[in-house]
Amino acid sequence: HVQLVESGGGSVQAGGSLSLSCKASGDTYGTNCMGWFRQAPGKERERVAHIYSDVGSTHYSDSVRGRFTVSQDRAKNTVYLQMNSLKPEDTGMYYCEASRAYCSGPYDYWGQGTQVTVS
Repeated sequence: HVQLVESGGGSVQAGGSLSLSCKASGDTYGTNCMGWFRQAPGKERERVAHIYSDVGSTHYSDSVRGRFTVSQDRAKNTVYLQMNSLKPEDTGMYYCEASRAYCSGPYDYWGQGTQVTVS
């Protein structure tokens, strides 16, 4: 089993930045992909970014490409999401999730989420 704990959320004005962290613990061996998802009230859940753990390749949704950057520190079992030029539509609960298979899913583990509010 893998435990994921997100941190770094908060409130920021439009145009500002936030940095999220996701610390993984437990049986992390074999985790192939780490994804960042967000859920806003009344909106569909969206995968905003992911990173393949072994090769470090990344992918972003159109809505965040050029503004968000996903990275990892494998020695610390931590994945980051740097969010710049934030917009009100970026508001939502952000979740870190881990897949033992592909970044397209399914995702096997997820954290409790961290709230991001952009005004």
